[in-house]
Amino acid sequence: DLPIEHIHLHVAPAMAPDGRAFLDTIAKQGWTITATMIGFPQEDYTTIQTIEATGGIVPDDCWPENRKIFLGAIDVTAQLGVKYLTSHFGFIDPANKTLTDRVTELADAAAQKDITILMETGQETADELSEFLTTINHPAIGVNFDPANMILYGKGDPVAAIKTLAPWIKHIHIKDATPTDTPGTWGTETPWSKGKVGDHDFLHALTEVGYTGALAIERECGNSRFEDVKLAIQRLTAFDG
Repeated sequence: DLPIEHIHLHVAPAMAPDGRAFLDTIAKQGWTITATMIGFPQEDYTTIQTIEATGGIVPDDCWPENRKIFLGAIDVTAQLGVKYLTSHFGFIDPANKTLTDRVTELADAAAQKDITILMETGQETADELSEFLTTINHPAIGVNFDPANMILYGKGDPVAAIKTLAPWIKHIHIKDATPTDTPGTWGTETPWSKGKVGDHDFLHALTEVGYTGALAIERECGNSRFEDVKLAIQRLTAFDG
């Protein structure tokens, strides 16, 4: 019902017992998959504090299972012939050698199958993420840039962040949000162009840094998501540079 032929595909169902049927169903649609993504069962997004404690591959007690999940997602991504696998890695710290070792191990595994893993923005400022990526310095690691997440977490101006993260940006989420009035709590997701990202400025900044990759519309909230996606398509196709 929409003029969309490209998708950002969540691949956890492909690792379930009926995973083959899921992949067969996806294949029949004829979509181009711009990236896959994977999450982790322990993650709790109730508050910023709960996701800081449970997010991504940071929790030590979950690492053995999460490592298995991530490596499985790499295998599925390779089977699909997709270049990028995205995920929230958790609240990062360049000084956390255990975390940098985990990310490097996963990047090494991805590189063996010609896949680049993309860290989704949100939990950290652009400068913090840039420092982390510079510290690891791995060719199979990039960024899935979600401008709304930076606002939702209170981590800075997403338009300014594009210039900082430009060397690593490989995939984009089209998502908008307004900031919270209470520091330490979530902002509010909105339809694209209705929040504080600044849709024209955001797209112009991407043009300035030479980004030519996918724009994946993500709408996780609200009661009219189909109409919200239509609005995003209209705004994107109306952009004149």
